[in-house]
Amino acid sequence: MKRYDLRHLKENFYDRMSDIIKQEPANGEVLIFLFEIGDFTPIQKSADLVKELGCELMNSLKFNEADWTIVVKK
Repeated sequence: MKRYDLRHLKENFYDRMSDIIKQEPANGEVLIFLFEIGDFTPIQKSADLVKELGCELMNSLKFNEADWTIVVKK
């Protein structure tokens, strides 16, 4: 299990998250991504990206007032 903090990328985290999912984990590995939510649009976009990349979205929850966490299994 690996954790990736993408909050510093603000709303531009999709490309980095996609690269990480495609390149880094072995099949069956669990990844945790932390990102800023802003207007909540990134939540659905990140879920769609995970599905598009053939992974399973295991959990999606609000981390604090500004941040969101998703758990992905490759």
